[in-house]
Amino acid sequence: MGVVPERYWLETLGCPKNQVDSDKLAGTLGAEGMVPADRPEDADLVVVNTCAFIEAAREESIETILALSGARRPGARLVVTGCLAERAGAELAEAMPEVDQVAGFGVSVTLGSKPGGPAAVPSFDLLNLPRPKSDAPWAYVKVAEGCDRTCGFCAIPSFRGPQRSRTEASILAEVEALEAAEIVLVAQDLASYGRDVGRKGAIVALVEAVAARVARTRLLYLYPSELDDRLVETILATGVPYFDLSLQHASKPLLRRMRRWGDGPRFLARIEAIRRLDPSAAFRSSFIVGYPGETEDDHDLMLRFVEEAQLDWAGFFSYSREDGTYAAGLDGAVDPGLVAERLGELSELQDRITAARRSDLIGELVEVLVDEAGVGRSHREAPEIDGIIAVPEDLAPGTFAKVTITGAAGPDLEAA
Repeated sequence: MGVVPERYWLETLGCPKNQVDSDKLAGTLGAEGMVPADRPEDADLVVVNTCAFIEAAREESIETILALSGARRPGARLVVTGCLAERAGAELAEAMPEVDQVAGFGVSVTLGSKPGGPAAVPSFDLLNLPRPKSDAPWAYVKVAEGCDRTCGFCAIPSFRGPQRSRTEASILAEVEALEAAEIVLVAQDLASYGRDVGRKGAIVALVEAVAARVARTRLLYLYPSELDDRLVETILATGVPYFDLSLQHASKPLLRRMRRWGDGPRFLARIEAIRRLDPSAAFRSSFIVGYPGETEDDHDLMLRFVEEAQLDWAGFFSYSREDGTYAAGLDGAVDPGLVAERLGELSELQDRITAARRSDLIGELVEVLVDEAGVGRSHREAPEIDGIIAVPEDLAPGTFAKVTITGAAGPDLEAA
């Protein structure tokens, strides 16, 4: 009778970049002979890959750690990794005796690891670890770690470190190994890929190389000043005219307070220019509400911008004060009640715009990638974050199909 392999449960919180890290951890654990458990209660090792971007994310991470600690079986080890482990490892280890190990990025989280306290800083990144074949028809691929920007609200560089771009060869090898129909390229500052190694503009060659290997290539998290004509043309040439632009606000004075580039008119001009090249182009962005110093005029400008931009997708988030950031020392705090009111206005406006843009697609013939039975996505929908298209159940997952949009319900569509 063979030896029963040890089982692990891996819980992932936060953004797609964290999901890539978890995939890398899963690949490493699998290479060491472990297998995934069906439930956390069945696992010998429970790993929580945490998020620490804002206060709400840290609270969710703590709640998840405690819940899984209570659910695990006697003798199972609990390991915390990810952003919260990197950002507050020592404090976390001291405050949570339930945790057997706090492991920074790339640190081994096997059953044989020494328990107690934060692990040493690794000499390598999770980027370099192996990864299993994708279970879904699509997969995220992280092309770089860290960030060299100094945005006033963001603490990511303090715990993810400076930008470290992977080699194109390593990225393409991973793309081929995943065997996915759609590859979604991600990084903290995707369009700056290669800049840290003296290869400014290398993102163009990378996108072309990935697009030559897979049916669909999508880019997430583009800093607007890096979206030059050459990159726009490259994205359009892939057949996936989807632009995820990190805009954050439309007020020029407030953006300068954020240590960010651009303003509403510049953003609108870029969006309009892309739509002239390809009217089917889809746009997503995210915005901070209540940043220190945000006035009623700034908010009104944001409302006008959202109305004029007619983005397909947008997320609005209340400002979160992060220790160690430039914004943490700024005056002009906005009353939380006012922030909530502004969030509500912007979200309501965008919901109407998204619903209208989705309804405008009724009657259109589109190509979808079938993610699972009855669920597909066209170029307009990024996986996990945008709406979906309900497609006939007999379409095989992992295949492409032409369907006609027959109905719309808010962010989601129906097709036949």
